[in-house]
Amino acid sequence: MTVCRFAPSPTGYIHVGNLRTALMNYLIAKKTGGTFILRLDDTDQERSKQEYADGIMEDLEWLGLTWDRIEKQSLRIDRYREAAEALRKDGHLYEVFESPTELDLKRKKLLNMGRPPVYDRAGLKLTAAEKDALRAEREGYWRFQLDQKRTEWNDGILGDVSIDTASVSDPVLIRADGQILYTFASSVDDVDMAVTHIVRGADHVTNTATQIQIMQAMGGTPPAFAHHSLLTGAQGEGLSKRLGTLSLRDLRTAGVAKEALLSLMARLGSSQPVELRLSLDEIADGFDLSQFGAAPTKFDAEDLWPLTRERNQRLPFAAVKERIAALGVPDGMAERFWAVASKNITTLDDLGPWWVLCRDGAEPLIAEEDRAFVAEAMAMLPAPPYSDTTWAEWTAKVKEATGRKGKALFMPLRHALTGQSSGPEMAELMPLLQKVRAKS
Repeated sequence: MTVCRFAPSPTGYIHVGNLRTALMNYLIAKKTGGTFILRLDDTDQERSKQEYADGIMEDLEWLGLTWDRIEKQSLRIDRYREAAEALRKDGHLYEVFESPTELDLKRKKLLNMGRPPVYDRAGLKLTAAEKDALRAEREGYWRFQLDQKRTEWNDGILGDVSIDTASVSDPVLIRADGQILYTFASSVDDVDMAVTHIVRGADHVTNTATQIQIMQAMGGTPPAFAHHSLLTGAQGEGLSKRLGTLSLRDLRTAGVAKEALLSLMARLGSSQPVELRLSLDEIADGFDLSQFGAAPTKFDAEDLWPLTRERNQRLPFAAVKERIAALGVPDGMAERFWAVASKNITTLDDLGPWWVLCRDGAEPLIAEEDRAFVAEAMAMLPAPPYSDTTWAEWTAKVKEATGRKGKALFMPLRHALTGQSSGPEMAELMPLLQKVRAKS
């Protein structure tokens, strides 16, 4: 069975970059009838917060990315310690004692010599007596001893990948304070939970070589990996500093439709065109990992608005009935109001101003050269309520009386009634107008 996971850290809210990873893993599981695991990487107790964990779950539920089970790494610490002890016994973990300052000096020395700044494995050369002496001064921490060879895999997006781990420092898996680090906890979980497929960002490629070796040292079978491209801004700039403003909750608050967000993220960076899909089933049917490329992918939040507009304008009245009632639209007018206003909104919050216009009238927008014409026209307009034929009958009378026609006739009247240059067909809007300020 296919098993996929999304493993966010509850140290912040989900942003568009996280969503791309979550969605791809979810769709792979969904297409194959597999299992989708939400796994909270909360081993960093200082930075992990329950409010962020709750926010992650809330955002995923809003999108419909429901999980089959949830795991918390903070509840698996004993399992990580057990796995670490097994690796120690097998000689895969070794204790080291260098301080950050000492490591920095080693790195600078290697760089000055024109060599890659790879850890020199000094910890492996320490005698038992030397270790005891160092432990009396400071806490030790633990590195994984990589096999210094090429680690290869066929990546679902990048194709054949080969990493020479001789050019990679042995990773620290357990800090001096005992904290289990991501690289190790994730590897243990992926083996224990029988994860079969992992899609994540291209910044994890080197991690993958390391984690494959850790999994193999544990006797596990590495899953199939795929690394999607990283997002940039619309001009190719890095998104790292802006991701906080691109959190899903901020986009939701701004009125972005979840279908717009999912439709864009399911195709962004692929050779397939972005098209609005109204359900996850539709999105899953068209999802094809092989269509994605490795090049950095431009993300522009403005692209969400046309998709949001299309989604909202396609909603049936039943889907917005309660929202329209909450605006105070009379029941007998509600469906007609939606039919007219829906063609002129982007977000559903845009319905409010249209109802205010219908209920209270609009501040007239009248050009100086049109004042006499508008005054004459308004004298011919009867008081509300208006019918389906009011606009045609009224404008015909105004045309006959003033000689105006075409744009010179219709635009000043639209401006006077709505205060806007565009909007619904006036013939459709007139029956909804409860008040006309230009007439008072």
